Amino acid sequence: MRGYYVGKLSGERLRRCYDVASPRVKQYLEAEVRFVLSHLDRDDCVLELGCGYGRVTFRLAEVARRVVGIDTSPESLTMARQIAGSGSRCEFLEMDAAELTFDGSEFDTVVCVQNGICAFGIDQELLLQQALRVTRPGGRVLFSTYSKRFWTERLQWFETQAAAGLVGAIDYDKTANGTIVCKDGFHTGMVTPEGFRSLCKGLGVDPEVSEVDESSVFCEIVVPEEGMEHVTPRRSVASCGNRDG
Repeated sequence: MRGYYVGKLSGERLRRCYDVASPRVKQYLEAEVRFVLSHLDRDDCVLELGCGYGRVTFRLAEVARRVVGIDTSPESLTMARQIAGSGSRCEFLEMDAAELTFDGSEFDTVVCVQNGICAFGIDQELLLQQALRVTRPGGRVLFSTYSKRFWTERLQWFETQAAAGLVGAIDYDKTANGTIVCKDGFHTGMVTPEGFRSLCKGLGVDPEVSEVDESSVFCEIVVPEEGMEHVTPRRSVASCGNRDG
């Protein structure tokens, strides 16, 4: 999955995925953004992991002082910069979320929404550790995944994307229990609330896990005062399935 959003689903094709979304899916997407916005302050410096063409980044900049979006897709980043234009509070950088080059404690809030924790296809504990490392003590890390209650709407959305030629045909033999697999190599799961708690336990932090809009599950972590630069993840193998801890 690490190369899928670079070679197959980026830029205009990625944007079209949201254009074909049903009203219920658009409600889910808006609820995610509103939840994140409710946790931001005007003076915040925010990092968004997996920003794509800036769909969420620009919304965060409506509140935050500065927003940095990172992604591995040059095409998506070029589109984001074109949309931003000059004078934007948004900055877009090509960077891997598993190898953040920022200094420790550089951001007030780090955000990773719409199931990026699975969609990125990288080690989930490492991903969380990197996000925590670059967040200041007392700052917040916000990750979201899909709710089990949203499975029907989620699958229908991917079926619509497949019908539009944006992703491959659904492989129904492998698609079930929170995991969607397409015949062109697309594969993504979800993280259960218990899975989030297990990941955080491995990093020595205590999360607040909550469901939003009966469509997404958020893991919110307040960074301890001693910071997180000393923490090393236990695992080194990517986990993209239906992680249940």
